[in-house]
Amino acid sequence: MEKEASGSLQLPPPPPIIPPSVKPENMGQLDPPKRSIMSRRGFGSTGRHISLLANHFLVSVKHQNEIFYQYSVSISYEDKKAVENKGIGRKVIDKLYQTYSSELAEKRFAYDGEKSLYTVGPLPQNKLEFTVVLEESFAKHGSPSQNGSPSESSKRSKRSFQSKTYNVEISFAAKIPLKSISLALQGSEAQNTQDALRVLDIILRQQAANRGCLLVRQSFFHDDSRNFTDVGGGVTGCRGFHSSFRPTHGGLSLNMDVSTTMILTPGPVIDFLLANQNAREPRNIDWGKAKKMLKNMRVKTRHSNKEFKIIGLSEKPCNQLFFPLKVKNSDIEHDGGQLLEITVYEYFTKHRNIELTYSAYMPCIDVGKPKRPSYLPLEICTLVSLQRYTKALSSLQRASLVEKSRQKPPERIRVVTDAIRTYRYDDDPLIAASGISIEKKLTQVDGRVLEAPKLKFGNNEDFLPRNGRWNFNNKQLLTPIRIERWAVVNFSGHCDTSHLSRELINCGRNKGIHIDRPHTLIEEDPQHRRSSPIVRVDRMFENILAKLPGPPQFLLCVLPERKNSEIYGPWKKKS
Repeated sequence: MEKEASGSLQLPPPPPIIPPSVKPENMGQLDPPKRSIMSRRGFGSTGRHISLLANHFLVSVKHQNEIFYQYSVSISYEDKKAVENKGIGRKVIDKLYQTYSSELAEKRFAYDGEKSLYTVGPLPQNKLEFTVVLEESFAKHGSPSQNGSPSESSKRSKRSFQSKTYNVEISFAAKIPLKSISLALQGSEAQNTQDALRVLDIILRQQAANRGCLLVRQSFFHDDSRNFTDVGGGVTGCRGFHSSFRPTHGGLSLNMDVSTTMILTPGPVIDFLLANQNAREPRNIDWGKAKKMLKNMRVKTRHSNKEFKIIGLSEKPCNQLFFPLKVKNSDIEHDGGQLLEITVYEYFTKHRNIELTYSAYMPCIDVGKPKRPSYLPLEICTLVSLQRYTKALSSLQRASLVEKSRQKPPERIRVVTDAIRTYRYDDDPLIAASGISIEKKLTQVDGRVLEAPKLKFGNNEDFLPRNGRWNFNNKQLLTPIRIERWAVVNFSGHCDTSHLSRELINCGRNKGIHIDRPHTLIEEDPQHRRSSPIVRVDRMFENILAKLPGPPQFLLCVLPERKNSEIYGPWKKKS
């Protein structure tokens, strides 16, 4: 570009206009680039060859030409408002199949619990609409509320049914060929491989859901007390299984492994609160914390099998919580009854003949609605099993979970192989229709045991491990360093730091390390021990910076507890 006399830039002329009759060559769609999987350079050969068992079960596919049909599912109420509650979807779809299986040509399907449904082969039509009615039984006049309460007539023991109507629309979405899995295993590029594997995983999830399991992504957990491990604080570790189909070098396989999730310890609510707050007696419970903790939990009562959702706690205790109770006079045939003001405590003890030991002075659980509360004595409520606990575990809970969840290889093998035989995936209608069969034995693979590396110690002495362990007793380092600037930090009030530092110096001398005397010994102020762990660590670091002339080469920290100290985490992050 050149500048004109005025100094402005002179732009180049625009490109010529292409006439409409002229069409550029290769106007058609470009061919996709051909890609090939990079071949492996080879397998390792060093070491001693051994046979290993992997937690994979080989899968064979007989009907490779079968096609999965994907359908979109829309569930709405009668007023066309979409259903947002995810938990109701499976109930609606199960009821749909029970009612309209003939309209679906008796074809089984896998439902992901949300908006997709899969079949082997097509449904009779690409778009289907159904009306589904769900009936839920409940005890008539179940629990007292502020707007009314149960009567004393015999009708109280009867059960009633509440029905809800749903509109379900099923629309065709896509085809997913099962053959794409075998093409991928052969090294060819297939677009629907992951989709086909996802369908197989959804089939397994649906089978677990039908057994009443808790589903967490690709893991499932049974309501079996033998799988429960108490980790303290009202929290229980629940052992289950992780399952997923995987394409491997040896073909398609089902990966099965043990999995653990955290749930609320099922049982009486009062026991949960005592464990959660580490309280000895109910009178020591902090009800403000309890209200936050219990919100949205599900409970059942001793006198009925109905499930309730907690929305809060009452402001007043059970023996001061009044509501109007309609009482009929048995001597008068057409008596409409009279309203009496009665407490929740009196209602359950006198009218329901339920013994309450310590509920009188406790708040009640609110299982109603924001504008229509319904109260239950806390003593008669129990937590429903398999409710996930999603908050962070304390260091003590984590340590307890790791220790109690540990399994030796033979036990892990037995648990996984027993699960494959128990669940009998081959008998699932969709798995059978796909021509899929799963081996019942673990996959055997080749492995190699590598030789341990040689370590060189002082005096150029070579050292090999014995029985899988390194033993450094009576050994000195090859090139030791000198530690000149270090300090001892003590969070414990029961430790002689002077003696500890002398022992460390002697231990270093035996290994060839020259350690000078510590620059300073810092003891925590006893008044700071009631502060939070983060505050205690911050104050200690302030003392370290004030007493050391520069960054230390080494800091020895003495914790207040031998195991699972709350100081450990903040100290590691700070240092």
